[in-house]
Amino acid sequence: MISKSYSKNRTSCRVTFKVPKGLEAQSVALLGDFNEWEADAHPLTNRKDGSWSTTVSIKAANEYRFRYLVDGETWINDEGVDELVPNRFGGQDGLLEL
Repeated sequence: MISKSYSKNRTSCRVTFKVPKGLEAQSVALLGDFNEWEADAHPLTNRKDGSWSTTVSIKAANEYRFRYLVDGETWINDEGVDELVPNRFGGQDGLLEL
């Protein structure tokens, strides 16, 4: 699930990324164009309700590809993406439109 909150001048957006409870994982990381696909840049926090989330400020008026990396080996997409687009590895990336 994704929620967006734009700045008053709409040049940036605080985006909260949330993976619903039920995911059996030790770690979840957010990787995308906005963080150079770095696994250490945006780890998600495991919440008391069993969900995982993080909030990131991102420059608006752009599109960004992203995915979640679970336990450093399994890629998953967010169910609330604006669109799924093919990637060069034969899978799909989520597309975030700001």
